Amino acid sequence: MKKRDYYEVLGVNRDASEEDIKKSYRKLAMKHHPDRNPDNPKAEERFKEAKEAYETLSDSQKRAGYDQYGHAAADAGMGGGGFSGSSAGSQFGDIFGDIFGAGMSGASSRGHNQMHRGADLSYNLEVTLEQAARGTETQIRIPTMTKCDTCHGSGAKPGTNTTTCTTCGGHGQVRMQQGGFFSIQQTCPRCHGSGKSIISPCGSCHGTGRIKQHKTLSIKIPAGVDNDDRIRLSGEGELGSNGGPPGDLYVVIRITQHTVFQRDHNDLHCEMPISFVIAALGGEIEIPTLDGSARIKIPAETQSGKVFRLRGKGIKGVRSATFGDLHCHVMVETPANLTERQKELLREFEQINEGDSERHSPRAKSWMNKVKEFFG
Repeated sequence: MKKRDYYEVLGVNRDASEEDIKKSYRKLAMKHHPDRNPDNPKAEERFKEAKEAYETLSDSQKRAGYDQYGHAAADAGMGGGGFSGSSAGSQFGDIFGDIFGAGMSGASSRGHNQMHRGADLSYNLEVTLEQAARGTETQIRIPTMTKCDTCHGSGAKPGTNTTTCTTCGGHGQVRMQQGGFFSIQQTCPRCHGSGKSIISPCGSCHGTGRIKQHKTLSIKIPAGVDNDDRIRLSGEGELGSNGGPPGDLYVVIRITQHTVFQRDHNDLHCEMPISFVIAALGGEIEIPTLDGSARIKIPAETQSGKVFRLRGKGIKGVRSATFGDLHCHVMVETPANLTERQKELLREFEQINEGDSERHSPRAKSWMNKVKEFFG
């Protein structure tokens, strides 16, 4: 994709002052930062584009090279290489301090503590089919990391102080040169982005500034949820570090197996045994539904496996405007524990049946013909 003009990206004129460029970038960074737009991948692209433009136009040497040669100057590394911690680094610290309202400025003298958004968490919640269909409200108890009350989140033993991290100089970031003008900036492996070293760790949290506790949350389950549907609880995830925002909690729905019904999206299926007599002569049976029961007519000569559909007796999904259907699969039940009289009547019935099998057992006759054709 062809790069846009850096001045166009930041929405400033080519003679804009450094302050105007900084103000414009601050506005774009606040609008498109990924932490503020977790579900919008385009926002991250805009954020990176604005960051790239600001890195060039905020540096006088890079800007001069860009004004003369355009993107070719940036691609060739003209204008002094990457930004240093004492110039562009402090500018970024000021900007993101404005965005998140945390103490990230002062990088030129003491460095800055890098904020980290807390991790998103997932919780599997089992609900019954009836609860999923009608909706419900329940409570869950989850483990969570909270700020340590003993050290108030500093990680240091009360009465002691922290020192500046000697690895990153208090910036929370270290830069690794890869040769030429290319370098990578990453979180300091020693202080993990805090910019501080703890001499005497807090005994309660062991220097992490956080302790594990449990919290109870109320969850509203909307009617019609299905397996693997997710309910998002903003800000109920893992606690962020260095004043960063907390992550989110995603409650994943798991519907327990039902004794009668099987769910297929918004439709329900069930098996209903019927007697040999009802299957042969026809009749009326009562079948269960989620709301009670319903009666269906079984026509004479119904075969096992026949499916009867009851419209609107299924489930109305979260994103659906209508209810699904209930599909009743009738299964002809073979009589068991027969008396001698019953056996006698069935033998007599079979003799009558064999007298005109083509008429009384058309499916068996058709199947035998297919077998004969198969064997030639």
